[in-house]
Amino acid sequence: MKTTELRQKDVAGLQSEIKELQKAHFGLRMQKATQQLNNTNTLRIARRDIARAKTILVEKQSATPSAN
Repeated sequence: MKTTELRQKDVAGLQSEIKELQKAHFGLRMQKATQQLNNTNTLRIARRDIARAKTILVEKQSATPSAN
């Protein structure tokens, strides 16, 4: 997923996207464990997509002042 697509989402959208990416990553890990995964590079891509989304989420959360 591209950063421009992630930056267009709000905080709630990013959080749901992260959950979806983590579920997909879990599925890929299970496929690897059962030796059903042919292209192991998809694990690396999924992991980096999660990190990218989390980074943008932290940027958005720090940009908006919270009501603490």
